[in-house]
Amino acid sequence: MLGMWSLLLLLGLATPCQGLLEKVGTLARIDKDELGKAIQNSLVGGPILQNVLGTVTSVNQGLLGSGGLLGGGGLLSYGGVFGVVEEISGLKIKEITLPKVSLKLLPGFGVQLSLHTKVGLHGSGPLGGLLQLEAEVNVSSKVALGVSSRGTPILVLKRCSTLLGHISLLSGLLPAPLFGVVEQTLFKVLPGLLCPMVDSVLGVVNELLGTALSLVPLGALGSVEFTLATLPLISNQYIELDINPIVKSVAGDVIDFPKPPKPIKVPPKEDHTSQVVVPLYLFSTVFGLLQTNGALDIDITPELVPSNVPLTTTDLAALVPEALGKLPPDQQLLLSMRVKEAPSVTLQKGKAIISIPANIHVLSYHPKGTPEALFELNAVLTLNAQLAPSATKLHLSLSLEWLSAKLASSFSHAFDATRLEEWLSDVVRVAYVPKLNVDLGVGIPLPKVLNVNFANAALEIIENAVVLTVAS
Repeated sequence: MLGMWSLLLLLGLATPCQGLLEKVGTLARIDKDELGKAIQNSLVGGPILQNVLGTVTSVNQGLLGSGGLLGGGGLLSYGGVFGVVEEISGLKIKEITLPKVSLKLLPGFGVQLSLHTKVGLHGSGPLGGLLQLEAEVNVSSKVALGVSSRGTPILVLKRCSTLLGHISLLSGLLPAPLFGVVEQTLFKVLPGLLCPMVDSVLGVVNELLGTALSLVPLGALGSVEFTLATLPLISNQYIELDINPIVKSVAGDVIDFPKPPKPIKVPPKEDHTSQVVVPLYLFSTVFGLLQTNGALDIDITPELVPSNVPLTTTDLAALVPEALGKLPPDQQLLLSMRVKEAPSVTLQKGKAIISIPANIHVLSYHPKGTPEALFELNAVLTLNAQLAPSATKLHLSLSLEWLSAKLASSFSHAFDATRLEEWLSDVVRVAYVPKLNVDLGVGIPLPKVLNVNFANAALEIIENAVVLTVAS
């Protein structure tokens, strides 16, 4: 297993390149500050520090109790080097201060992690009475970044050591020779007690890293499964994850749409910020799901529009009288809109534009009868998308910029369909666009890496991608 880890680490880790994103996946660049926060939070309020307490003498009164180095038959007990010395018994870790976390990213490898803490030890002194000691300890570890068997990023402890600092005698009596032996003993035993704490911390952080690769539901449309496209990359400032979003229908079929022919030019990441790049591909695929599910189709009847938006033959006759034939006035109209092709999405220079090709069948509407076809239009709806991030999603709100229409067929006389564009735009704005925005409530999912919250992120639309940047 260790050999496999080494192979993964040697083959995969490199320094991230600046500028071009060759893949179409979601790119996450997580600043080292966020990793430091995750490590610090794992120590606050959790069981990790509590598990360290009491561990010095948990078995057979411990290394400093009877039977231990200083106990009966031990180094400093009866018959020991220093002769007859009363044993120190019951020495236990009673307090451990919240460690101060410092870390350094090691490009191409992983993390140098240091935890500086103070350990309070209580026991019985050699002359009786309570003995209280406080020791400063720096736990230094080298941690490799790799990939787990599940395909998730993972931090693996490679080396751990402790550096014993100043030891203070807070209460009790401890002769100088014995104090030195206690110091030497703590130097030997603390790594075995405190290095497992590092392993526990990494376990919590690895769970957070693992949530980045998960199945995210898209409401009734399907789901997005995030997978790691390549091995993690690491620089001296951030960890880079190239995440592949796999969009699936409700039936589980993979929805795959053409990918941009050119690589994305990603702006550089500033220090103390984290960055997520959402590619055009993900937008296109989500709109493709809407189209294949029929969510972009609609039948617009007079009940769906306000009274100030005309939807009768009388109003239509004022625009294209030749299209109505012998139909009487004041007949209600039905607009049956069908989207047979996936919409196109354009992300460029601060704008997000959605273009929806639609066939619009205009019919006379009889609530209790059979609609009568009048004519068919080929229309293109061009919508502007306002983007707003939340903690886990990128939300879209659409508004109609313009609508173009051409006559496809007519059951009466041919006419110039451009005369209907303003009227159709009014109908689409009040009846169709609100429906689209409801369907888009599922949003574009963001990968959840180390619980980084992108709700207040700065948003930049670049060519073929959206970049979210949040301060650490």
